Amino acid sequence: MTITPAELTHYAEIVFDVAVPIHDDDRVLINAEIEHAPLARALAEVAYARGAHYVDIWYFDPHAKRSRVRHADAATLAEVPSWLDARNEELARHHGILVNIRGSAAPDLLADEDPVRSGLDRMPNLSSRQRVQLNNLARWVIVPYPTAEWARAVFGEPDEALLWEHLRTILRLDRPDPRAAWKERLAELLSRAEMLTELRLDRVRFEGPGTDLTIGLLPDAHWTAVHLISSQGHGFQANIPTEEVFTTPDYRRVDGRIRSTRPLSLVGTVVRDLELTFSGGVVTEVRASTGADVVRSHQAIDAGAARLGELALVDGTSPVGQSGVTYLETLLDENATCHLAWGAGLPPGVPAGLRDRDAAGLDAAGVNVSDVHVDFMVGGPEVTVTGIRHDGATVELLRGEEWQL
Repeated sequence: MTITPAELTHYAEIVFDVAVPIHDDDRVLINAEIEHAPLARALAEVAYARGAHYVDIWYFDPHAKRSRVRHADAATLAEVPSWLDARNEELARHHGILVNIRGSAAPDLLADEDPVRSGLDRMPNLSSRQRVQLNNLARWVIVPYPTAEWARAVFGEPDEALLWEHLRTILRLDRPDPRAAWKERLAELLSRAEMLTELRLDRVRFEGPGTDLTIGLLPDAHWTAVHLISSQGHGFQANIPTEEVFTTPDYRRVDGRIRSTRPLSLVGTVVRDLELTFSGGVVTEVRASTGADVVRSHQAIDAGAARLGELALVDGTSPVGQSGVTYLETLLDENATCHLAWGAGLPPGVPAGLRDRDAAGLDAAGVNVSDVHVDFMVGGPEVTVTGIRHDGATVELLRGEEWQL
């Protein structure tokens, strides 16, 4: 079944009901690719109908990025046009709404390009947008939309309707009351996060095929879900879908080896069979059957890019994981199973006593500071996750993707 106009309107209403409620006179920015236009237009229609002051849609074209990677002077590839940063800074000044639409029209478009050059061009991932999101200077959300080429990458044929059928379930749009379903799910995740916080763990260990990694946590480690509070005190849900509970680890205390359990789509390249080795909190070795050089380039962007900033746990009840499909889209795949992220630590996962520190103070406390944040999937039926208390006592958290608490 293709997406009908009524379904698109319903989807847009859910976005603004569940994730980023509009207040009178809000500015709304929508980031999309050209193929996402039907959803972008539906979002604009609903936003204006609910009193938005202005809706600005920016379409990014990955094919133009490929041309840049192929031909531009290498010294210019890391540059970002100032007017794009100004757009995000203006949104932050007005404390508006940011909607990022995901679902690449060409997930592996840069596979045959120079991986080092590809890694230098981070567009459309702007550090100014990351600053807005990490500091919740706007209410923001990431949502998926199917495209024919995304469906081809996932299913081997451009069956956009089939991909939409999957998304309809994952987004809970097939429920009698999607708003109530998301409210219930978020309450479950927050309850689980509270249980993890109360365990007062010192570190977490991942064990499985090719994996034995221990991640130290911050003192008074805080676990949460993606129900966030903006700088203006407004609540919002940053991802649809969301199935995770997460914390911000102590980047200095990460040692061992971790094997990714799903491919990762990174700056136009699909990274497969990724393995990272950590020593003293820093990635010391990168291996992958494809895309290793892209990962190395990405992790060389700044000092924090080769360190961890997030530890997230996801159990087997996730509809994304239950589908049995790898979607080659981090928004979905990170909600299929446990994941980690190299790059910036997430402020909501930082203990309250550290949140007011500047970048230098956060770094000194073990909170990673970086201009990047990349999630990669590390969980699965063969991966066991164990919590370790300060006295060395252990508590099993996940086995066979089932909570053991």
